[in-house]
Amino acid sequence: MDEVEIPQYFLCPISLMIMKDPVTTVTGITYDRESIEMWLLTAEEESMTTTCPVTKQILPRDIELLTPNHMLRRIIQAWCIANASKGIDRIPTPKYPLNKSHILRLVRQVNNDKLCVEALRKIDVLVIENNEKNKKCLEEVGAIKAMVTFIVKSFKERKLINGLEEALRIFHLVWSSTIENIQLVKENRDLIEAISWILRSDLTKNQVVIKTQAMMVLKNVTEVSSSNLLSGLNPEFFQELVNTLRRESEHHISQQATKGALQVLINACPWGRNKHKIIESGAIFELIELELGNTEKRVSELILCVLAHLCTLADGRAEFLKHAGGLSVVAKRTLRVSSSTDDCAIQIFGSISRCSATKEVLMEMLRVGVVSKLCMVIQASCGEYLKKKAMEILKTHSNGWSNSPCIQVYLLTRYPG
Repeated sequence: MDEVEIPQYFLCPISLMIMKDPVTTVTGITYDRESIEMWLLTAEEESMTTTCPVTKQILPRDIELLTPNHMLRRIIQAWCIANASKGIDRIPTPKYPLNKSHILRLVRQVNNDKLCVEALRKIDVLVIENNEKNKKCLEEVGAIKAMVTFIVKSFKERKLINGLEEALRIFHLVWSSTIENIQLVKENRDLIEAISWILRSDLTKNQVVIKTQAMMVLKNVTEVSSSNLLSGLNPEFFQELVNTLRRESEHHISQQATKGALQVLINACPWGRNKHKIIESGAIFELIELELGNTEKRVSELILCVLAHLCTLADGRAEFLKHAGGLSVVAKRTLRVSSSTDDCAIQIFGSISRCSATKEVLMEMLRVGVVSKLCMVIQASCGEYLKKKAMEILKTHSNGWSNSPCIQVYLLTRYPG
């Protein structure tokens, strides 16, 4: 490599490396695209211009004003191939981001019944390429609004039209919590109803993919929805989320959709009326069944978080205790998954011990290992607040659990209340 003399004009004036994607600025100087774009991006935020690193002339920050130097790039590529035996790496032909006017034209075509399907497919390709510049450009030209309009139109016309899969995926992958996007969806009940309709529809093809994308859109939307919208969700909405969890147990839906459904339930839980609706939909039974067969950390964290919310209500605790595996599976997850799971587990045990601790329940907690796990929490290297909560539970019911070999005097006195 040291023996090869690299032509000076192959080198980027900023990085001093061989240019992989040479572009020329309005000042006439050629740089490697990555280097000059970084230079422009790191200029002062409030300024529309910066200076050219070489000429010190004023340089607009708009990266669309950078012109690809195809001739120089081809010369560099040919030179690299000719010197490959000397250790020079070949430079691949770069993929160029589309210009904003072309992307804007595609987004506008989504509103045209004759052109929308093909336009969605083209936009989908741009998004799947995972080109951040394309995604940013799509957001700037109103892609999210176009996708919302398309999805809601499909719902209102009750037509599972071609392009729906692409529209959902584009929404999810392009989405960011900008002020404009939040304003568009935070009170949009039609969009919530449209996604719920998609989730309960009987699709003839790509069912798992489409319903997964729909659930991810729902997750995005509920994360920024208003209190007014979230507090008014109907029972059918929650029933469809529970159906999604049931499909996971039956292997008829993706785990990504399951995580999305769990996150939506968490987003809805701060409102008491929602918790009642979730419990009435049979969620607790399905959550426990799902966790009994689960092996993934994140799913466990989400499930126990939902259960902790629901067990703050009497109906929730009753449903939880009705399932023979409820206490057992939560005990097994304690100190085995994450600090988040431990926190939720102790919350569940605390709710039950304070409000639902019948003699039978206390004996069940002892039998399935809840008591021994509480003792282990006190001795484990976890947060002091968790140890304090575990100690409070043990002290409250020390008489009922006095025959347990794991209840030792020093554990009940080591951390005085």
